Amino acid sequence: ATSTSVIHTKNGTSLEWSALKKYLVERRAHFVQILYIAPTVRELGSCPNRRMMIPSPLSPFSSQSRALSGVSEPPRGLVQEKMTDNAVFSQNKVLTIDTMNPNVKNVEYAVRGPIVQRAVQIEKELREGMKKPFTEVIKANIGDAHAMGQQPITFFRQVLALCSYPELLKDNMFPEDAKSRARRILQACGGSSLGAYSASQGIDCVRQDVARYIERRDGGVPCDPDNVYLTSGASDGIVTMLKLLVCGEGASKTGVMISIPQYPLYSAALAELGAVQVNYYLNEEKCWSMDLSELERSLAEARKHCNPKVLCIINPGNPTGQVQSRQCIEDVIRFAAKEHLFLMADEVYQDNVYAEGCQFHSFKKVLFELGPQYSNTVELVSFHSTSKCYMGECGFRGGYMEVINMDPEVKAQLIKLVSVRLCPAVPGQALMDMVVNSPQPGEPSYTTFMKERTATLSLLAEKAKLTEEMLNTVPGITCNPVQGAMYSFPNISLPQKAIKEAKALGQAPDMFYCMKMLEETGICLVPGSGFGQKDGTYHFRMTILPPTDKLKLLLAKVKEFHQKFTRQYS
Repeated sequence: ATSTSVIHTKNGTSLEWSALKKYLVERRAHFVQILYIAPTVRELGSCPNRRMMIPSPLSPFSSQSRALSGVSEPPRGLVQEKMTDNAVFSQNKVLTIDTMNPNVKNVEYAVRGPIVQRAVQIEKELREGMKKPFTEVIKANIGDAHAMGQQPITFFRQVLALCSYPELLKDNMFPEDAKSRARRILQACGGSSLGAYSASQGIDCVRQDVARYIERRDGGVPCDPDNVYLTSGASDGIVTMLKLLVCGEGASKTGVMISIPQYPLYSAALAELGAVQVNYYLNEEKCWSMDLSELERSLAEARKHCNPKVLCIINPGNPTGQVQSRQCIEDVIRFAAKEHLFLMADEVYQDNVYAEGCQFHSFKKVLFELGPQYSNTVELVSFHSTSKCYMGECGFRGGYMEVINMDPEVKAQLIKLVSVRLCPAVPGQALMDMVVNSPQPGEPSYTTFMKERTATLSLLAEKAKLTEEMLNTVPGITCNPVQGAMYSFPNISLPQKAIKEAKALGQAPDMFYCMKMLEETGICLVPGSGFGQKDGTYHFRMTILPPTDKLKLLLAKVKEFHQKFTRQYS
């Protein structure tokens, strides 16, 4: 509105905007609620000079009818109340639980849910001297490697230090291969600084290095740097792609097929975007493998009420720790081609493979080895991250995604979409470059780098085996082999009495179980219900990341608690 705009109230009173603005400013402390009613297209079109319809209760010039179509009258006397300091009642807010985006209210993220919040409270209580049957909270709820004691790779931190403070390039304590990489990255940054924005798709030389890494990993399958997008962790790329894919209403609304159990990022993103979550169940009896008949069942059911067009796979698996076989991946690709589905391959644990006989196969490599019938037609996006594997650099938020067979017009829209968030964090991009452009034989840092990398992955493999073996000694707990990733997802048998009590409290039975464990032992796990599971089954997810001595203590406490819990509710 301009100072000459005329405002029309619902009852027909007219006033100039400048007069109304002056009145409201002078009396702003007296108003508990200011309600603007957006004009309908018809009303706006009938008002010259884009005059706006407002409700008469705000007009100082008229006290006539307050009734507005579709708007209830405020309680008598409400507008006479004064606001004091910052004490504002919830009914005075523009944004309330009733007026907020309803999709956000449907978002759940179990990995940082109520149990984790209670764990933080308990830590505070322990610091304040409150007596507990334990002295510390052991957080095994999230795959945060460095928080659990895993040490960073020396070479990565050297290059990041050099990039962050280039004066260190003059220091002889840093190896020359670290310096050369830092100089190359800085030369690609605006003003030779990590603090400058990068191109929205990511620093060009880093994307080139990612492309060469993918080619080496996949045995020479070509990779175009223009198909690589750097991201703030894999999560950023996954959500970005889902934004592109989700559309429609009613029966035409996009359905997205996700594995159950699943990583809650997927269900949370789909809830936020208003997409339809289409569950397909992994086969627990066959070490959480994917089953083609289950995919067919899930798709057929979904097509009755939505338009399923996306199939998401996590390999190696989170929370289930399985590594899918090459045959399984071939079957999935053929299924996607036959059913015209867009494939999303979450491959952030690709270096975390422990079990004998298991091997990581990238979806892209298998796709191209199946021949042009598939490699020229199946649409695929794959994701990787600096947060997992031997790196564990969660806080730097580095990652990338590669798109295959994307429509050129859609690709232009993707570039526009990533441009809105300006660029991924540049230190994360630099770290991603270290992952894909690590020290090579003959370089001064190679020996130390390989020693640290091998030690980290070997220790994770030992802890994966230890976790499986110790959990399987507990009556009522069965754990599949932890073939890869960073988690076990054991099946727990719960007494009917406990299930009944949990339901009376409005809790999922495994939530009830995990909360009891936290309160009695200080161990923080995530209930299986937060990831999805078959009806009538119960699980928890725990990381294998704690140091070996603490992991053994954790597993012993789990065993003791489960036996006590079973006796208590039998």
